[in-house]
Amino acid sequence: MSAIRRTRAALLTVPLVATGLLGSTAAAAPAGAASSHSPASLTCQGQGVDPDARVRYRTETVVHAPLHRIWKLQTDVARWPSWQPGITDVKRLDHGPFRAGSAFRWTTPIPPNPQTPATSLEITSTVEQLKQGSCIRWTGPALGTGLRIDGVHVWKFTKVRGGVRVTTEETHTGAVVDANEDAARAILREGLEKWLRDLKSAAESGRC
Repeated sequence: MSAIRRTRAALLTVPLVATGLLGSTAAAAPAGAASSHSPASLTCQGQGVDPDARVRYRTETVVHAPLHRIWKLQTDVARWPSWQPGITDVKRLDHGPFRAGSAFRWTTPIPPNPQTPATSLEITSTVEQLKQGSCIRWTGPALGTGLRIDGVHVWKFTKVRGGVRVTTEETHTGAVVDANEDAARAILREGLEKWLRDLKSAAESGRC
């Protein structure tokens, strides 16, 4: 199985917490999670996604739930597998409140295919910037057999009437994604849209 096909299988499961360059060719979001393609990249405390990345996607949705519940779901990373089926394991690498400097390692499965058996993708993420109840920016590599992807991921939480607008932007860099930008961008889009759907479902149902 080629490296780009392995990457496609992996990232269809879950997005990497990565980079964020706003691509003009990014596909439209499905109903329920409207894409946002503003000229300026999303930032947290003045820092955004990788300005040189060629693969990026940005999207948003309104979650009809309290901000504190949404924030807890997003930042209690050890419990991600309870509401994100595509994540099998998460381990905090530090202790205490989730904050700038926090790090965590998480895995997502890669389905079996005719060329290779089932395996997993391991992602190590480090929180670079965080403003309580407002935004998070984390970075880190995703490693799998024969591939490495580096990412930067920014999240923004904004109170609106009836809920919270959750906006996210991510970029990916690496030889594999650069070799097929359109496919990598489509995979990134699917992963981010799925994350928002899962977050919306968990928050609105009261699971946390």
